[in-house]
Amino acid sequence: MKKVWTLIRDFFKLADMLLFALCTVCTIFGIVLISSATLTYENPAKYIIVQTLAYFIGVALFVILTIIDIDIIADKWAFLFVFDVLFLLLLIPFGVGAEETGNRGWLRFLGIGIQPSEVVKVVYIVLMAKHISYLKEYRNLNSPFSIAQLVLHFGFMFGLIVFVSDDLGSALVFLFIFIVMLFVAGVKLYWFAIGSALVAALIPFVWNNFLSTNQKERILAPYVSSIDPTGYGIRWQSNQSKLALASGQLTGRGLYHGPQTQSNALSQKHTDFIFSVAGEELGMIACCIIILLLLLIVIRCVYIGIKSRNTMNMLVCFGVASVIFFQTFENVGMCIGLTPVIGITLPFFSYGGSSLFSLFAAMGLVSGIKFRPKPERFHSYF
Repeated sequence: MKKVWTLIRDFFKLADMLLFALCTVCTIFGIVLISSATLTYENPAKYIIVQTLAYFIGVALFVILTIIDIDIIADKWAFLFVFDVLFLLLLIPFGVGAEETGNRGWLRFLGIGIQPSEVVKVVYIVLMAKHISYLKEYRNLNSPFSIAQLVLHFGFMFGLIVFVSDDLGSALVFLFIFIVMLFVAGVKLYWFAIGSALVAALIPFVWNNFLSTNQKERILAPYVSSIDPTGYGIRWQSNQSKLALASGQLTGRGLYHGPQTQSNALSQKHTDFIFSVAGEELGMIACCIIILLLLLIVIRCVYIGIKSRNTMNMLVCFGVASVIFFQTFENVGMCIGLTPVIGITLPFFSYGGSSLFSLFAAMGLVSGIKFRPKPERFHSYF
């Protein structure tokens, strides 16, 4: 019993309760929206129960990862890397979900589904932060050999995700994490210029040889009106989303009273288009509150990263912040028709148990970093 009380005391002493409160508010808000989005589904209570259970699992992970020093976790980098690879490889024989999502990124056992890329994403942040910080502190980060190592590390994970799950959306999240971490770590801009030039040169080859017709149309649909001019094909989801947002105006049509939401005209409304549900039923005010809450989480993660004690901790915080920022930007963009519909969910708000508890695990890592000493080079700023 004494150990339990010591654990509780250590948690409240070390935890960033502001970050925890922001994440909890977002989750509760999300559960309310999910309850409306799934009202017309068969067994709607299931979605609320799953999301609630995921929240409590996430809270447990938040507590554990706040108390455990992240350096202890990162020192097990070889085990973490093997875990990432093996977990993703399970999708080859057991991956499901192609008919629903256009990829096979889910594992289902005994009726329980989990998306490995969501879990792997958190571990990847720790591994990449460890790798970059090692090269920065003990090698020359900007040497061709160091950059080659990092590109191979990222390229392997990016390629593995696309190969085993055909989930380009999740792979793009890994790309954004990688770019942000390199920039924050101090990689010279000429490496970004070289990388951009190489990517630009490879785009035609990849476009013509690796992307399906459906993937090409999804990428181009927001920008090329000749693709699905009737709006009943690949642009249907985006059109219905924009219609829902427009009909909500400033204050919304009322919770559980959105015409698009309750008529099932808006598909994937509890996951990819939960932002549109908020806009239709609670109005533009609710949409602004959602964006503000997520922006505050990003700012808090960045703030803690700047105050952290070393390069690795700083990179972990910025990596977590980059996930929230990219997914928010892409998801909102999907809903308003500015970015392609590629299956990126809205952090904390969209339905998804593995996504929710993985996000809380990531926030636990950031929370645990909060009270550790900050590096001397940042003392003049705070």
